[in-house]
Amino acid sequence: MTEMELYRLWCENAVDDPDLQTELNSIADDEEAIKDRFYRDLEFGTGGLRGVIGAGSYRLNIYTIRRATQGLADYVNGAFENGSVAIAYDSRIKSDKFAKEAAAVLAANGIKVYIYPELMPTPMLSWAVRYLKCQAGIVVTASHNPAKYNGYKVYGEDGCQITLDVANTVIGKINDVPMFGGAKVMSFSDGVQSGMIKLIEQEVIDAYLEKVSEQGIHTDLVADSGLKVVYTPLNGTGNKPVRAILKKIGISEVTVVPEQENPDGNFPTCPFPNPEIKEALAKGLELCETVKPDLLLATDPDCDRVGIAVPDPNGNYVLFSGNEVGAMLLKYICQERTALGTMPENPVAVKTIVTTDICKKIAAEYGVELREVLTGFKFIGEQIGFLEEKGEENRYIFGFEESYGYLAGSYVRDKDAVVASMLICEMAAFYRTKGVSLLQAREEMYKKYGNYVHTQKSFTCEGASGMERMKEIMTGLRNETPKAIGGLKAEFFADYLASEETDLRTGEKTALTLPKSDVLAFKLEQGASVIIRPSGTEPKIKAYYTTIGESREDAAKLEETISEDFKRILGF
Repeated sequence: MTEMELYRLWCENAVDDPDLQTELNSIADDEEAIKDRFYRDLEFGTGGLRGVIGAGSYRLNIYTIRRATQGLADYVNGAFENGSVAIAYDSRIKSDKFAKEAAAVLAANGIKVYIYPELMPTPMLSWAVRYLKCQAGIVVTASHNPAKYNGYKVYGEDGCQITLDVANTVIGKINDVPMFGGAKVMSFSDGVQSGMIKLIEQEVIDAYLEKVSEQGIHTDLVADSGLKVVYTPLNGTGNKPVRAILKKIGISEVTVVPEQENPDGNFPTCPFPNPEIKEALAKGLELCETVKPDLLLATDPDCDRVGIAVPDPNGNYVLFSGNEVGAMLLKYICQERTALGTMPENPVAVKTIVTTDICKKIAAEYGVELREVLTGFKFIGEQIGFLEEKGEENRYIFGFEESYGYLAGSYVRDKDAVVASMLICEMAAFYRTKGVSLLQAREEMYKKYGNYVHTQKSFTCEGASGMERMKEIMTGLRNETPKAIGGLKAEFFADYLASEETDLRTGEKTALTLPKSDVLAFKLEQGASVIIRPSGTEPKIKAYYTTIGESREDAAKLEETISEDFKRILGF
């Protein structure tokens, strides 16, 4: 069908949500707006759906939610007997409505549903799947994207986001479901009344918080440390669980940013609610000027990522990168568990390929096996699952990715800003009792292991033309591999889609063992590197830069040279 034919079909059939009819009527004479909403279906990837909220097949709405859920229901009913599904949702626009729509479709298909009675962090969905022994899970969230987005992430019975094989099966089921009339539906209230939809009880939440607290190492020191914290949940799901866990470990001085305390999917004071972005922390940094805390914590809307800022000697607050926090947590966990004699035999830590290599030096010092996986926390969760299959999940001590996602413990299989917030505060309190600030601890780490600088820069590629441009960029880099970037010779070129790494000095090729993925990596002279990949969740292409220098300033200057040259190569 043409875009105009699809538009008319939606005008006739999308009658269950008045907001959609209002939007459809408003674009009646706008061919470009119609094309943008109907030129393709919203793609169900390995993580599920993510898109702009609104009317059309290329938007997130109750019909695309129903269709995806019917496909998931057909998969669950085909793969399991008496299957059940857990559901969570965040503070985003229509998140609660979409979650209830999904629950109602599952219930109409004879699948038992467990849904949280209020918004909850994404890691608590992973927990609910495992604790309640469900066969799948859904969380309605678009993580840290702007307010116009929402998403629908699907988890398997292990608490990880679904594997590629399962995703492909679900996609096949979804493709068999007509947009209108294809999904079985019932009202949410009827589902509750029939017993097919059950609200998740407080005991599940309490058990989760207990598991989080078990990951502490020196929680006994926290209450007497005098640590003072400013916290912002960025209008998301972290407010209750993060404050609960900080209280549980003895932190009494927690000041919450008032403008960002309560759930609000419009994110009025942080248009980009991403703790990776300094602007998102603006209100928190303002409050720090008055409160003068030892630490600013910021969790994203679905509370699976956390960013921090700490005071310098001049009273200014300095932001730490995800690589820095992750490396410092790894060092702290290794150092203190070794000192206490609680380190497991043959310990394992996991990082993604775009995450700092300083971890290799830390892991080597403490005899930790460091595993590298593709970008995406599900691959870290997968490694925990491999250990669990052997009864060795206790070997796992920590995993993280540079984009502010961390996990200690195997109780969930996704990044968890609740446990990360707890451990960051505990680490700060521990160093404080030693007369060491987090800023000093960071500098000591760089002095010992080397001055690494890591940056990530994104290039936005919106709409149909943007998707094509991303494909053209990746094809161009494969066909004409740069011989140098920023004046540094490229020594190795890895293509994770072709599963092959080429030594550009000799032409020798080596097979890569990680799963196929649209990722390219360039290893340069002097330990520098550039990695590029299209985002799986946003209309962006992302470049990751690593440099090492005699000083932090030297490494930063080299990074600027490399990133500017690579931007030119990409054509931006």
